[in-house]
Amino acid sequence: MRLDGMLAASDAALSAAAAPLAEELLQLGETILETWLAAHGEIATDRKVETFRLLALHRQGARGDASFNACRETCRELVYHYNLVRLEPGHAEVARRLRLGAMVARHLMLFIGGKLEVAGLGDFCCASRPLRQLDASMQTNETV
Repeated sequence: MRLDGMLAASDAALSAAAAPLAEELLQLGETILETWLAAHGEIATDRKVETFRLLALHRQGARGDASFNACRETCRELVYHYNLVRLEPGHAEVARRLRLGAMVARHLMLFIGGKLEVAGLGDFCCASRPLRQLDASMQTNETV
């Protein structure tokens, strides 16, 4: 998986490809939200909010589903890491920033993936409470 590779890469490798990797992380976030929209029969917008399509896709996905707002800050954090890397590609912390961006992208992917399985995920926060309850229920049945 590309995110695992990014997390395991050396600082030198990340620093050498900082700008393309930042673009890749942002694109991954868009792809994740496009998947959510496609699963709900919607055509993903090409519009932008605050110059980012990712934020427009989030806004589109959240329309009519308040629990989807649980990943709003995750999307904004992905944009934040993109901006940090793009504005200062030679910064001493660029590798760390890319790794954090990769972790944020993974968090978004897990949240959306979980939400596709359990619609109520995110009703209270971005915790996976419904999935954990399902796991606990399955474990109880296994021990009986």
